[in-house]
Amino acid sequence: MTEILIKNGFVFDPVSGIKGDKKDIAVKDGVIVESVSGSAKVIDASGMTVMAGGVDIHSHVAGAKVNVGRNFRPEDKLQAVYEPARGVRHMAGGNSVPTVFKTAYKYADMGYTTVIEAAMPPLYARHTHEEMRDTPIIDQAALPLFGNNWFILEYLKNGEIDNASAYIAWLLRSTKGYGIKCVNPGGTEAWAWGLNCMTVNDQVPYFEITPKEIIAGLMTVNESLHLPHSLHLHSNNLGNPGNYQTTLDSLKIAEGFKANNNFGRDQVMHHTHIQFHSYGGTSWGDFESKGAEVMDYINKNPNITCDVGFITLDETTTMTGDGPFEYHLSALNHLKWANTDVEIECGAGIVPYIYSKDIYVCGVQWSIGLEMALLAKDHMRCYLTTDHPNAGPFTRYPRVMKWLMSEKARDEVFASMKAEDKVRDRSTLGSIDRELTLYEIAMMTRAGTAKALGMGKKLGGLVPGMQADIAVYPYNPETASDPEQIEYAFSNAKYLIKSGEIIINDSEIVSNGNKQTYWVDVKTNPSKQVEHDLREMFLKYYTVTERNYEVEEHAFMKNPNVISIDATQ
Repeated sequence: MTEILIKNGFVFDPVSGIKGDKKDIAVKDGVIVESVSGSAKVIDASGMTVMAGGVDIHSHVAGAKVNVGRNFRPEDKLQAVYEPARGVRHMAGGNSVPTVFKTAYKYADMGYTTVIEAAMPPLYARHTHEEMRDTPIIDQAALPLFGNNWFILEYLKNGEIDNASAYIAWLLRSTKGYGIKCVNPGGTEAWAWGLNCMTVNDQVPYFEITPKEIIAGLMTVNESLHLPHSLHLHSNNLGNPGNYQTTLDSLKIAEGFKANNNFGRDQVMHHTHIQFHSYGGTSWGDFESKGAEVMDYINKNPNITCDVGFITLDETTTMTGDGPFEYHLSALNHLKWANTDVEIECGAGIVPYIYSKDIYVCGVQWSIGLEMALLAKDHMRCYLTTDHPNAGPFTRYPRVMKWLMSEKARDEVFASMKAEDKVRDRSTLGSIDRELTLYEIAMMTRAGTAKALGMGKKLGGLVPGMQADIAVYPYNPETASDPEQIEYAFSNAKYLIKSGEIIINDSEIVSNGNKQTYWVDVKTNPSKQVEHDLREMFLKYYTVTERNYEVEEHAFMKNPNVISIDATQ
């Protein structure tokens, strides 16, 4: 029996509505409780900030493209010194594509305990789970890709929702996936024909289906399966001037849909890295923000959530299942490019990129993300991400918090830009004096993300009965005045408790924890058609058999946490 008492900290917990009150948090046997005995270990959090463990809804930290990124960019290692092993720590290195150990340590230092791998090619699920298994401390889950999958395109084209549901349930079980991810719906498949889908009404070659029909079909399936998370959408036309109209058209597809689940989730669509999808203008010459228009729509539609994908003004490694976009990006910056096509399922591309504050487009991109987050009316529906590593490394989350919480910090970045006036002119950020509170940061980084993932009853809060994931930061909200203190504190948690175990004690990692991997097992009515199609497709098109495809729990997962759902009724 393990008991811990965290005393006298300033507690910020949107789940229970606590806004900086001095409170004690008690832990017993891995969960938060009302009280503990006198023999409990006491952590003195006086003068410090206490929050639930962070929950990252969208990051790319494991799997085939991440590993290609490591091999493809050896120069990335030069940006950060390899840290030697010490204590329980293994040697750790890498910057924008860190090793699995550095990924875990840096998330822990930031007070995060759960991270979602947001794009898992089903055929490479074994690789993804191997990397997640070897990543200590943080709990994880992975979202398989469906937006360009031949089975799905065929079933949705024919209006076979039951078959699409049965197939998705089979694939989630086979790959040990958590939910439905959709990247550039139809566009990656179209690219195999030398094309792309730039609007929601473009036809996917051969399949004769549109992105609009794919998105609507996947949302219908998602709710019929009662999944914990909603459709996780990366819409078409990413990263291009004028793409905000495509984004609005994509968001409007959610109108009329209602969430149908037992996990406390309200949204039917989560739109990821919305910053990359909120661009105005007709070219890079007249590029401008349309963040205000997109966020205004999201504010008015409570069945949609988003994460931002903040630009951090760093050199990084972009990687996405949106293969045609990466080809386009490589043509823009003339740097190297890697690409992969995953047989009948999806694809991916990788391109290094430098977001320079001396380039006005990068400055406008930086301002769009902050503008949107500051214009959001409900931070339980708007989340902090960098689409790691696409807009910048996840290790910059504390820097983004500083920018969100301090107009002074934002002005310092503006003043350092060569084209300050032009950047200010192309977005509304310079006219916004709002500074987010720690309570709103807690919404964006744990309470809101946990709820959107359908984990809100267990994670993201400090209510008795919830999993004891708790971060203590060396930040005194009553006396702190320098914005730099925000970035330092949220980069260096003083204590981190995960599932009731002390992971960081007095700023030092003392345990690799007992990480869990979440996956969803949905029971559906049997489909003879899907069984037939699986046999045929594996024989005709796959280079592996079904037996070589499945992820077995005992072989690929250290501590599986299965979420079982009965969708037969």
